[in-house]
Amino acid sequence: MRLIDDWHVVLRHSWAIRLSLLAALLQGLDSAVAVIGYAVPIPPWVVIAICLGAALSRLIPQKKISGGGDADQ
Repeated sequence: MRLIDDWHVVLRHSWAIRLSLLAALLQGLDSAVAVIGYAVPIPPWVVIAICLGAALSRLIPQKKISGGGDADQ
């Protein structure tokens, strides 16, 4: 496995990364708090919507990270 050359730019600007991390954080909070005994009022549809947003954001070109004319290569 090899990272792309501009992985740091993608990590900083990609909505797919941001939404995926947010979904992971919410899932982790939900699990951690369940172990402690408190309830987190995060409806399941919120996490589902964030996950769908992360998947769909992979299809939307983002100018800061999509590149110029050589982005198709």
